[in-house]
Amino acid sequence: MKKTPVALLTLCLCAVTPLPAQAASNAHLEGRLTSGAAYVMDVPAAWNGTVLLYSHGYVPAGLPNPAQNSPDPDTLDALLKQGYALIGSSYATSGWAVTDAVPDQLATLDLFTDKFGTAKRTIAWGTSYGGLVTTTLAEQHADRLDGSLAMCGLVQGGVANWNSTLDLTFALKTLLAPDADVPLTGFADRSQAQSAARTLTTETAEAQQTPEGQARIALAAALYNVPGYNSTTQTEPGPTDWAAQQANQYAAVTAILQTSGFGWRQEAESRAGGNMSWNTGVDYTAILQKSPLFKEVTQLYKAAGLSLRTDLATLGGEPRVSADADAVRWMEDTSVFKGRLTDPQLNVHTTDDALIPVQAESAYHRTAAAGGSGALLSQAYVDGPGHCTFTSGEIIGALDTLEHRLDTGGWDTSPTTLNSRARQADPADEPRYVAYRPAPYPRPYDLARPKDSRS
Repeated sequence: MKKTPVALLTLCLCAVTPLPAQAASNAHLEGRLTSGAAYVMDVPAAWNGTVLLYSHGYVPAGLPNPAQNSPDPDTLDALLKQGYALIGSSYATSGWAVTDAVPDQLATLDLFTDKFGTAKRTIAWGTSYGGLVTTTLAEQHADRLDGSLAMCGLVQGGVANWNSTLDLTFALKTLLAPDADVPLTGFADRSQAQSAARTLTTETAEAQQTPEGQARIALAAALYNVPGYNSTTQTEPGPTDWAAQQANQYAAVTAILQTSGFGWRQEAESRAGGNMSWNTGVDYTAILQKSPLFKEVTQLYKAAGLSLRTDLATLGGEPRVSADADAVRWMEDTSVFKGRLTDPQLNVHTTDDALIPVQAESAYHRTAAAGGSGALLSQAYVDGPGHCTFTSGEIIGALDTLEHRLDTGGWDTSPTTLNSRARQADPADEPRYVAYRPAPYPRPYDLARPKDSRS
């Protein structure tokens, strides 16, 4: 969407007023923070006094990393019309950049305050990896915020995320390519990670050509909770169309192998100083039995004439991967949650997300409860496939719901209420909020419990 040129503001910072002075026209500012991160700010002439601090999702190292202050142009335009100020930064680096993202977002907020005055209300919001950044801000810098909205967020935290990713690649390598030279962690450099990704992707593609291979790919997918309907480009399979569900999972598994499974992991390991994940002591039989995909896996194994018990025993007997203690500590310090919210947070997730499975919400619900802030957290679910595939109305409906909580002190996150607010924000798209309860996350890991009680 082409942006209309907007005028820049010039303000007298010496004026002392309870509310920022209104400008004659909308303001659009871009620039650089001292860290080198880019920032962008859009402030309407009739600013309502609320600023939205947006944290964007994961940008792989080496790709363009512009500043972002909204998930999409339509949502930006709609919120500006409602009077919100929208700000955000690029973060100084890309990749697993939480140690840059958090200070850069706070610096962006400081700069906004210098230029436009103190907001009546500040809300942090973000999508995908930006949900992790948003929740980190909410837990560690609550004094700067009034509330937060994490959408399709990586709210299971860093250690849990990388453990689940390891479970997927470990199962694929063990069952499909036991003799291949495919390191799963501890990469010497990006080139080695990319080579490993290519090899395992090729082995997985060959396995997909046989019923036996399909069953084993489904088993690996179940350990990560990859749903059988996970993209808006897919046709939704019937509830017992196991073959179609598996084909959809295969597409998602391939994408994971080519992104977070190896290349993104290597970048995160370079920051952490080693491997931050492990599967020592993990019972894959127990994880599979608790998976919502258990039935599919058993049926595909039966159709292929394979013994699921034998393959699970193979996984159980394979040498395991140990973590580097210092790398785990780095991830704990930067990317793991304590569940200690002091302001309301609303989390929204699609029900069929392959990149960050909806079970991540179970993990943060567990964390917030253990951290004593469960009443401040509410979660809502959009019935649909894909990662962050919300309509503009669904996003604004969620924001309106968080604002209602801040205004009244009580949550109303029923699907009826959310759909009504989403429909009001965008009558063109039918909203899809539903009552939903995700299954438990396979391997939750948080800082709200003693280490010997974490799983």
